[in-house]
Amino acid sequence: QVQLVESGGGLVQPGGSLRLSCSASGSIFSIYLMGWYRQAPGKQRELVATITGSTSYADSVKGRFTISRDNAKNTVYLQMNSLKPDDTAVYYCNGLIRGTTATTPNIYWGQGAQVTVSS
Repeated sequence: QVQLVESGGGLVQPGGSLRLSCSASGSIFSIYLMGWYRQAPGKQRELVATITGSTSYADSVKGRFTISRDNAKNTVYLQMNSLKPDDTAVYYCNGLIRGTTATTPNIYWGQGAQVTVSS
């Protein structure tokens, strides 16, 4: 079984910074991709950033957010700078991971971390 556990959400003023972390644990054979999504109240979940050998970002966060990964720790980070009220959402970690007992990878989700940007 594979689990994704997030940490690092909270309340921050506009213009401030936060860093989210997501650690994958359990019987992991290989991690193919990890990423971050977010869901604001009343809106659909949207992709924020992904990382494989390269990174990609939603246009709304380019230049402000940075996704990175520590392969030794099976952990992905999302550094969020210059935060805006529109960034307020629950942020979910996502991973395409193959477990040791599986022949194909599956998609796993973290429990979500609330990020609130408000003065």
